[in-house]
Amino acid sequence: MAASEPDGRLAAFLKSGTYRFDESTIYFIDPVRVLNRSYTRIRVSPSAYYSRFFASSNSSIDNPDASPNNPRKRKCRGKEKKKYRALNSREQLADRRHQEVRAGLLKAHEALLGASELLGVLRNLRSDGQGNCGELTFAERELDFVELGSVWQAPFYEIVLKIGDDGSAVENAGFGSSNQIEVPVFDNLIANEWSTDIEAELLEHKYILPKKSCVYMSDLRQIHKLIPAESDRGFNLIVIDPPWENSSAHQKQKYRTLPNNYFLSLPVKQLTHSRGALVALWVTNREKLRTFVENELFPKWGVKYAATFYWLKVKANGFLISELDLFHHRPYECLLLGLSDGKGMDSEELQRLIRISDNQVFISVPGDYSRKPPIGELLLDYVPGPKPARCIELFAREMIEGWTSWGNDPLHFQDSSIYNYGRIIIVSAA
Repeated sequence: MAASEPDGRLAAFLKSGTYRFDESTIYFIDPVRVLNRSYTRIRVSPSAYYSRFFASSNSSIDNPDASPNNPRKRKCRGKEKKKYRALNSREQLADRRHQEVRAGLLKAHEALLGASELLGVLRNLRSDGQGNCGELTFAERELDFVELGSVWQAPFYEIVLKIGDDGSAVENAGFGSSNQIEVPVFDNLIANEWSTDIEAELLEHKYILPKKSCVYMSDLRQIHKLIPAESDRGFNLIVIDPPWENSSAHQKQKYRTLPNNYFLSLPVKQLTHSRGALVALWVTNREKLRTFVENELFPKWGVKYAATFYWLKVKANGFLISELDLFHHRPYECLLLGLSDGKGMDSEELQRLIRISDNQVFISVPGDYSRKPPIGELLLDYVPGPKPARCIELFAREMIEGWTSWGNDPLHFQDSSIYNYGRIIIVSAA
């Protein structure tokens, strides 16, 4: 029997994009609703964000046999028919990690399947109650910023920032009578300091910059320019999504990857606020990578491990995108949390970070390949230092209100073709 829904919880989710279950360490996230709180005049298109895992939702939502967790209905693929072989030591360690969190992941999934009203909303996330917006794609026309940034003309490329003709007030912004300004697009901090999203244009391509956001586009050799002159202007929440080397990304050619040792040079400690920072690092389930992070990367950065959160991926019908125990294709990713302590950090802040509940689970329907859900708000309770938090994402591919986004492709998901102009009712932040 489906669990009853507490009054107001679903309504709060429809406004904020985050649904908190009775188990306080389990959440469901609708990234589109969360991201849309960064905008005032436009909205992320649900049909563009949710480009996968929606094809069979209507036919299987009420059919338990369609679940990928049901072995009676799942046909083994060729890869799974291989003769059993003993796991090597690294694989055994990976399996032990999986077994330690398996029960918690199952509990989180059962909580979702028991939330009947939330499941009803889940089926319509792609249209968001506004009707199907149609397939929107920009892959064929997007700019290759990595390529543009590597040519000799790169220092001369300028992006045009525009304030819309909707009467938005812009004071002391440096805009002339045309309400626009041209600034270098590479190796330059581009800030939208106003309380409205603005449009930007580069080489006949249009991009959307959310309100109160900053972007710095460069390669790894230039990241030191983001280090603040004064440590009390550093960041106290640092989210990192490195382009780890993996065969899937290489085969699908979705983005360029880097060898692990490149990430050792990230100046995490120098970017840290004087009162410390919470560092959140996305990793895959490869045991070799986890070992590298624990034994080399975190120590090199001066980061002390605190907890692991898990992103559980589901389809629009509520079922997992793959079997939970599938060894090489598990339906979850890990977010490792650590502490980069600062000179002015007090003992109370340190104790709060030490008490982070381990193995928290957030659930969502995935967007485009390797696109992570916006989970910054779930981390704010653990962030040391002043409020509001100073937040930065490294290797970012999109922008969020109040954040600085750094990488060689941070405008990737800001392409205007994946936004709706004036088609969706504005929802205020919770």
